[in-house]
Amino acid sequence: MIGLVVGGAILSGIGTASAQKASDASGLWLTETGGSKVRISRCGNGYCGVLASVSGPGLDAKNPDPSLRTRSLVGVEIMNARNASGDSFEGSLYNPNDGKTYSGSLTIKGPNLVEVSGCVMSVFCKSQTWKRAN
Repeated sequence: MIGLVVGGAILSGIGTASAQKASDASGLWLTETGGSKVRISRCGNGYCGVLASVSGPGLDAKNPDPSLRTRSLVGVEIMNARNASGDSFEGSLYNPNDGKTYSGSLTIKGPNLVEVSGCVMSVFCKSQTWKRAN
């Protein structure tokens, strides 16, 4: 995928709260490979995502700003999808593996699944499905 992969991987409702979670992506999500967790919360009219845990050294070593290359990736915002667009939320995604920011989207697929897509020039896109962490 374009981005969202950190150290070989990249990013809880009970009872009646589960029904509400179907339309709310807020919470802790396990990335597709399971190597990282992303905390998604509401921001603007959509969602933002911050790395909550990562595998590997966990440094932002590929950041284009040399002064940020030794910072921890935990706490770094990698998703900013503030704009509602149909059934998804549009914005940008930061890929710590190459230090680049891509246009991207978040689509809620169910109470425990979201799809995150990143694109280059709005043509070459890749997606990951993240599962809600328990």
